[in-house]
Amino acid sequence: QVQLVESGGGLVQPGGSLRLSCAASGLTFSSYAMSWYRQAPGKERELVAVITTAGSYINYADSVKGRFTISRDNAKNTAYLQMNSLKPEDTALYYCRANNNFGVYWGQGTQVTVSS
Repeated sequence: QVQLVESGGGLVQPGGSLRLSCAASGLTFSSYAMSWYRQAPGKERELVAVITTAGSYINYADSVKGRFTISRDNAKNTAYLQMNSLKPEDTALYYCRANNNFGVYWGQGTQVTVSS
């Protein structure tokens, strides 16, 4: 079955960095667009970044532009989210999502907490 497993979350001080990974199995990874979403307590889930199958199109939420970088390695079936200059308002549960015309799949999430 399809599995998306996020890792790399944790507690970091403001201004710090984290790199999230999303390891995919059970699907043809290269045929899926990959996205990162986040959900803070009491808030709706929001799109953070998206990358198309070959990485030809990338887009970010305005709140993370210039600080976060999404990437993928189709040979490793893994997507990444490099997060720099982290702020307390980046605190959330971060999810990866795979989608194409045939399906949508979500990971279980990894917690990111930005606090001093």
